[in-house]
Amino acid sequence: MSEHGATVVVVDGGYDHYDLERAILAPLGAELVVAPCEGDAERVVEVAHGADAVLVRETPLPASTLQRLPRCKVIVRYGVGTDNIDLAYAAANGIKVANVPDYGVEEVSEHAVALLLAVKRRLFERDAVVRAGRWGDVAAKPIQRTRGTVLGLIGAGRIGQCFIDKARPLGFERVLVHSRDSVPAGTEAADIDRICAEADVISLHVPLTEATRNIVDSRRLALMKPTAILINTARGGLVDEAALAEALHNGRLFGAGLDVFAEEPLPADNPLRQAPNCVLSDHAAWFSEEAVQDLQRKAAEEVKRGLTGEPLVNPVLPAAR
Repeated sequence: MSEHGATVVVVDGGYDHYDLERAILAPLGAELVVAPCEGDAERVVEVAHGADAVLVRETPLPASTLQRLPRCKVIVRYGVGTDNIDLAYAAANGIKVANVPDYGVEEVSEHAVALLLAVKRRLFERDAVVRAGRWGDVAAKPIQRTRGTVLGLIGAGRIGQCFIDKARPLGFERVLVHSRDSVPAGTEAADIDRICAEADVISLHVPLTEATRNIVDSRRLALMKPTAILINTARGGLVDEAALAEALHNGRLFGAGLDVFAEEPLPADNPLRQAPNCVLSDHAAWFSEEAVQDLQRKAAEEVKRGLTGEPLVNPVLPAAR
């Protein structure tokens, strides 16, 4: 506890400064401590043992860590996914958890479209050809037009719906959607197997839970057309990466565009590194300068609400079993 008020600890680095957080928390007399822990549980306990609130990105906060943070009453995730936080323990022990699901919507949906087009038009392969001094062998590998094809989404929350809006002008004939909620206007509800079998482009927009882990596995990859493209800007654990790499190497899938991976940074021995027509980016879909400011501001505002007893705007509860 600081001399004047609450102590708020940031356990992950990654931002140039924390002026927004300090300005938002200053009226409470709260002290903001930035102490990157790089996933080290003992370091988290060391720096946050007396914290009233924790701001976290990727660092794991399992029950074994949370039970050693006796003052902590608020945890806010800089971002959307909360699979690194033991939500059941938090709920059982009166710890409020929130995330920021409404930042970076434009950025992630835009990045998904960029990956789609880069894979569809084989842009990185064409770039390599030109740099190698070759020219004119464009017909050596097939490229199909987008107009008249089928788009499939697994998940249609904020980002998924924004992705649909951006992708529609490309001329998709139909849009199939699997969603826990009602599907967007102008789309067709479909189960995941049907989407995998019928869609020419399949884009993932669901959180990572035990129910969605490896939701695209070898069986579902086998359902896909050999001309299909898989896009993932959601969470890495949604896809069986070894099975995807095998499908790409064997020509059973046209291509993939991936921004997220089961292990990050992507290990040197991950087979996706060598997979053909597989465009990779470094979990960067969320980023723009404006998105960073939105994220930091909204996370700090949630901390403030949690510390002052106001209702959280985006509370996160454990999944029902």
